[in-house]
Amino acid sequence: MRLWVDTDFGFDDLWALLLLRHYGATVEGISLVAGNTPLPQVIANALGAAEAYELGAPLHAGADKALVREVETAQEILGEKGMDSRGRFLPEVDRAQPPADAVEALAAWLMQDGRREVLALGPLTNIALLVQRFPEAAARITRLVWMGGSNGPGNHSPLAEFNALCDPEAAAIVAGAGLPLDVIDLMICRQAIFGPEDMPQTDPLTADLLGGYLDIGLKRGRAGMAIYDPVAALAMVRPSAFAFERQSLTVSTTPNETYGATRFRPDPQGLTRLPTAPLEDIARLCLDALRQEASHGLSE
Repeated sequence: MRLWVDTDFGFDDLWALLLLRHYGATVEGISLVAGNTPLPQVIANALGAAEAYELGAPLHAGADKALVREVETAQEILGEKGMDSRGRFLPEVDRAQPPADAVEALAAWLMQDGRREVLALGPLTNIALLVQRFPEAAARITRLVWMGGSNGPGNHSPLAEFNALCDPEAAAIVAGAGLPLDVIDLMICRQAIFGPEDMPQTDPLTADLLGGYLDIGLKRGRAGMAIYDPVAALAMVRPSAFAFERQSLTVSTTPNETYGATRFRPDPQGLTRLPTAPLEDIARLCLDALRQEASHGLSE
């Protein structure tokens, strides 16, 4: 599988990229978008991860703000860097910044032959700009998998999941674009939980970053932490691990308590698919991939 990844590059985004590598997928480009943190920190995280984990895909900087709303980050939860740690952090890399051409680069990639599959792990700003500016290229997406939305309560407001609430207008544009869309929502991700007893044996850097991620849940009095972006990556490379149902999707862009809420309606003809249940132990699959892949080529 060859694909493109659009990401706001926190720790679980890195975990998702390592899972893709574990399953033999080739990431041919990575576009960056503001979300977990402002775009400069997203870029710093991507550069540090590329060096530490030898991620070779070209990086492209994209949107630094939502289409309409004010900037919303998850730094209050994830820390200033968008990823917490029990010690080590990604290296600070002194190298050239990626070109600010994410939408153009994605459009050019989509116009090539073959299946064109895209994994989106953050707010959908870059993808919405693609739909608006390069509709012919966007129409060539053969499968778009997005970690976002919720077929139930939210996590950043009572009704909205973070990636959807970060840029509701972008999510609404993508939902209405007629693309083959798999939405890996909050409800399915919350069925992939790991706790202290599940921590895999990895290299020290990965262990510290994974521990910091787990601590997000533990510090809130929970027994463990849900796995988000790696579950979306798993759905990309191993869709048989999920039971999907076809839906119609709408996103609220009304600036009230419903802002960013995703509404799903069963629709046998719908182009959106929503996983209703895991068919395998998806938490174990995500942890096993991290265990086996994290130290692969890790730079000292």
